[in-house]
Amino acid sequence: MRLWDKRRAVLPVVLCLLCGQNILSAFVAGLDNAWAAATDRLDVTTEPRGGVRARATVLFPANPATVRVLLTDYQHWPDLFETPMRVAEVNIHEGVATVDLRITHSVMPGEHRLVTESRALPNGVLSTDLKAGDFKRYHRVWTLQPVGDGTQTSAGFELVVEPAFMVPDWLVAMVTRQELETHFRLVKQKLLEQATR
Repeated sequence: MRLWDKRRAVLPVVLCLLCGQNILSAFVAGLDNAWAAATDRLDVTTEPRGGVRARATVLFPANPATVRVLLTDYQHWPDLFETPMRVAEVNIHEGVATVDLRITHSVMPGEHRLVTESRALPNGVLSTDLKAGDFKRYHRVWTLQPVGDGTQTSAGFELVVEPAFMVPDWLVAMVTRQELETHFRLVKQKLLEQATR
């Protein structure tokens, strides 16, 4: 057998190996995406009486106690969002955290005030409600449950928000979806950073 014939015989084998590797990589990536889709879900809809409602299920790479500490670190809330905001004031009294946020948003010109009261309730529930500010409605609930061996958290999330200023609900829904996707990603990132310290 001549050298050229040997190379021609090897070429199909190399091509099969390369194609097989690409197919296997695509299959594994598909499994990763399917797993992420099965563990993370976000639905954002407009409400008939105004505003939007968001519901999500998110898998966090830490136990519920660690997730709770991060989500209740009120002074550092702006670190968990991409939207520019600042904490004007935090008061914690008898288990109720009153947080005064100032939010600047490109689709909502100017600085907007959001004052909320947050409570840590039994069974892994964190509840936040509107107290004052530039919103008609604001209600947020996190439900944190351990998953598997307890090193991960399945987090149920619900948010109802309605600004008091004139912005179409469809735009609020679109922006809310984008901001929550980023928020969930940043929370996961912070949890992973804490785990490697």
